[in-house]
Amino acid sequence: MQALVDKGELAGVVTLLATRDKILHLGAAGSSDIATSRKMRSDDIFWIASMSKPITAVAIAILVDDGKVAFDDPLSKYLPDVPQTAGPITLRDVLTHTGGFGELTSRGPHLTLAQTAQQIAEMPLRFPPRTRWSYSTAGFDALGRVVEVVSGMGFDQFLQKRLFDPLGMKDTSFWIRPGTKDRWARSYQWVAAEGKLRETAIPYMYGTEVDDRNRPPLGGAGLFSTAADISRFYQMLLNRGEMGGRRILKTTTVTEMTRKQTGDLAARPGMPWGLGFCVVENPALMEANKVLSPGSFGHGGAFSTQSWADPGKGLIWIVMFQRTGKGNPDNSDVRMAFQDAVAERYR
Repeated sequence: MQALVDKGELAGVVTLLATRDKILHLGAAGSSDIATSRKMRSDDIFWIASMSKPITAVAIAILVDDGKVAFDDPLSKYLPDVPQTAGPITLRDVLTHTGGFGELTSRGPHLTLAQTAQQIAEMPLRFPPRTRWSYSTAGFDALGRVVEVVSGMGFDQFLQKRLFDPLGMKDTSFWIRPGTKDRWARSYQWVAAEGKLRETAIPYMYGTEVDDRNRPPLGGAGLFSTAADISRFYQMLLNRGEMGGRRILKTTTVTEMTRKQTGDLAARPGMPWGLGFCVVENPALMEANKVLSPGSFGHGGAFSTQSWADPGKGLIWIVMFQRTGKGNPDNSDVRMAFQDAVAERYR
């Protein structure tokens, strides 16, 4: 990792390797802020972008286990304005990106989650549900609103009570918390013409500050977190829904979420979709997946954060850095360098 920092490929990075019950490696290299040369720390806080989606999916799954919703419920049962002209869009459809939703092209920065979901419901569908696979962050924002409607509490409050507190995910939030802003890892754009990084704003913040609590809790890509927090989330899943003696999900629910759900619909190379999770079916079809066993599951983020659990090897791989504009973040040079080093050490 330090060699990549020295080459100017990234500002800084945190890497973590864990098993079901312990951390094998947690390291940091480089800086979290190029302008101030602040040294990267292993507990620094990153915008995890679409790594938020599995967490949102688990919130829905908790409600399924509570008997309050079902994966095959129509989304319109909870959001009445969702279009049904092409047949009902189910929660399962949204969780697998087969519901037909596109993306919001513009939104006010301080809309409530209810107002955001209303905008999403009013968007025309890209295609009839279940006929195609097409990635949709907006669909997961709508799922956050479903959690609010069903639970009677704010989406962020539900996650705190039912997931973050029980798992000890003390640094995971939709907003950088007071007293922790000095641990926020800044985001960078790779400028190919200059061959270097430039600091850039996080587009999903819609022009707001990272600690602006008037911005709604958006389940599609809104969370900030640390490598250690994310490892606890995946340890719970590798332990079939249990962590530290506390059951978060039923074992059967974890199995359902992490199996292939999208049939013959084409998604990403060698990677169909589960419920909120990308599932590795053929590791050979993407170079960065070559160390993973078939059946591994996880998710990446737009600014290159990565989180993957391999039930076959019993390992969790997490890479946290903030860079966009340098190819597919799921197949980044940084992720592959880390995984290659781990494979050499733990083969």
